[in-house]
Amino acid sequence: MTARLYEKYYYSRPGFVAGTPEFHAFCRDRICPGARILEIGAGPANGTSAFLARIGPLVGVDISCEILENRAMTEAYVYDGRSLPLADGSVDACVSNYVLEHVADPAAHFGEVRRVLKPGGIYILRTPNLRHYVSIAARVLPNAWHGIANPLRGRPAGAHDPWPTFHRCNTVSRIKRLGESLGLAPVEIRMVEKEPSYGCVHPLLFYPMMAYERCVNRFATLAPFRSNIVMVLEKRDIAIPRILAAEASGDSRRRGA
Repeated sequence: MTARLYEKYYYSRPGFVAGTPEFHAFCRDRICPGARILEIGAGPANGTSAFLARIGPLVGVDISCEILENRAMTEAYVYDGRSLPLADGSVDACVSNYVLEHVADPAAHFGEVRRVLKPGGIYILRTPNLRHYVSIAARVLPNAWHGIANPLRGRPAGAHDPWPTFHRCNTVSRIKRLGESLGLAPVEIRMVEKEPSYGCVHPLLFYPMMAYERCVNRFATLAPFRSNIVMVLEKRDIAIPRILAAEASGDSRRRGA
């Protein structure tokens, strides 16, 4: 119903680049050719996997055994969502695309990413911003209701329901604070708002969402309310506080406190 609206106001506009191709270019410009890359939450197949595999050998992990079907991977592992099944300092770069919102224990997540990165290695992530209306709705609604997101985004019938979300590290300040405490220094931050993917069902949704997009992109002061956080964190050699190191490795009994 809204295909013509997207074409008119977005896809046909000179210079328009959709969010995922823009994220891919962002990764390409920051990951050296031939680098060994880890993709977290790769799934059975996705465009980001196929793109990253053209940069260098790609290792993928996911909590679902579907990842074993991902043909872009040089290596693929099913893991528990906490401890990465890789050796210390074994990858040059790590990428996660819409994964951080599903992480129940962000301290463990960042600690493990730092552990498997080589010194000076980078972690590139894209995740929803908790201050955006979509994330606010996702946090308010029970996870059992999140299946409504598929028709709102125009996903085909039978598409996989969204994974449970926690949004425990989905603001810039929270990512920066936790990353810095675990030796992952933020070196680049972008706030991105693209076409309203949840407005494809009906013009009554499309037009208000488009107005929001135009507003937050026009005024720099409203950048904190854009839909996506894109960030680069770099592994630094620092002394990590003992309690944080214990939490990140899974040895602390204070997990979730």
